[in-house]
Amino acid sequence: MPKFFTSQIDAGAGVITGPDVRHIARVLRHQPGDELLVCDGQGRDYRCRIAAIEEDRVLLAVLASAPCPAEPSVELTVYQALPKADKMSLIVQKCVELGAAAVVPVTTHRCVSRPDAKGMRGKVEKWQKTADEAAKQCGRGVLPRVGDCLSLTAALQQMAEDDLAVLFYEKGGQPLTQLVGSKSPRRISILVGCEGGFEEAEVAAATAAGVQIATLGSRILRCETAPIAACAVLMHLTGNL
Repeated sequence: MPKFFTSQIDAGAGVITGPDVRHIARVLRHQPGDELLVCDGQGRDYRCRIAAIEEDRVLLAVLASAPCPAEPSVELTVYQALPKADKMSLIVQKCVELGAAAVVPVTTHRCVSRPDAKGMRGKVEKWQKTADEAAKQCGRGVLPRVGDCLSLTAALQQMAEDDLAVLFYEKGGQPLTQLVGSKSPRRISILVGCEGGFEEAEVAAATAAGVQIATLGSRILRCETAPIAACAVLMHLTGNL
């Protein structure tokens, strides 16, 4: 069943506006009486029947509601050092599918991609659209956020506030099984490098900020593979996969 997001919904009725109206009416060719799955963006799903389709809105009658089963019990934020080309779109898409709550681009010393402020705003908007589409496709109960680009220092400061903060280092670190253990962290943040990885000074800064240094095994993963693998492993270790 197609899934759509709207904040205008409660136990009795709902309204869908914006580009989804055209998609429902002209692409999917739905008619009054057809059913839709609608989410409020706060983790609750609503099974709805279309009451009417107007020029700029779809009116809904709510048939039933329940917590979205696709939302994990952990809040996972992926901090990703800016990769080259369009690898970030893939990272955003797959991390959202695997349950990430947010993806935040970060600039590190070895980042080749360094767009100006205007260019970065455009990229973040594009990545947010990718995140929204992925969330709808995989049945998420929230629309994960793509954050503004941060410096490494700012990213480490934010990560230090979480229950578990991890930097993945190609030269080794602790395995995730050991870091997660039986701690049952509710908020997890991970930091993944770009193509060139991290400099030793950056790893030292992360350690000083209270971020744990971790490894994803003996094989060196590409920068677009590592965050996806890390999300999958963490979701498994926390019982969310």
